[in-house]
Amino acid sequence: MSLYTIADLHLSLGVDKPMDVFPGWENYLERLTENWQKTVKPEDTVVIAGDISWGLVMEESRADFEYLHKLNGTKIILKGNHDYWFTTKTKVEKALSDWGCHSIRILFNNAYEYGDYALCGTRGWMNDQNDKKILLRECGRLRLSLDAGKKLQKEPIVFLHYPPVYGNGECYEILEILHEYGIKQVYYGHIHGYSSGYAINGERIGIDFRLVSCDYLQFCPKKIV
Repeated sequence: MSLYTIADLHLSLGVDKPMDVFPGWENYLERLTENWQKTVKPEDTVVIAGDISWGLVMEESRADFEYLHKLNGTKIILKGNHDYWFTTKTKVEKALSDWGCHSIRILFNNAYEYGDYALCGTRGWMNDQNDKKILLRECGRLRLSLDAGKKLQKEPIVFLHYPPVYGNGECYEILEILHEYGIKQVYYGHIHGYSSGYAINGERIGIDFRLVSCDYLQFCPKKIV
């Protein structure tokens, strides 16, 4: 039994928004499917750090979730900036239940136990003071998730969609919370293509940060433990 992560699947089986038009994304769905099924076993867990589907509403995302459900393992998903289909956790969970997608879980103001670890996370936000209200809301959601993880009495691992550090920039509000809760591992997505060259992969200010966007990982989930 192993734990994996990946982000930014950008599935579009129910809408006309193929990612194949971007460099490096050619035949990405076939590559993702093959790599996933060879790497992930049915008993494994994969945390998907946002940007799951291009659907604007849940029904437009149905084919994407049914595809995701058929892949090996339990999938724990969190919201990304392009996940417009996400309304409320309750509504999403009901739709997934109605569609028989029982292998998919939602990480939103909560935490999940995995072996010796507590899996925590939220979408996060960039260091943009013009959207202070959104940033503070995401900070609150991160705290809720970490508090839920603390009750599990396991070492927390944090998953974010937005990078809390990028190049020379830092989202101080998010980083302050990560330090407050003693976080040592953070996995994030959102960064693609040439921008990946500015991503932080390794230790900074006492935390190990790792970029796990789909194209950066060559469409293969990254093993954590």
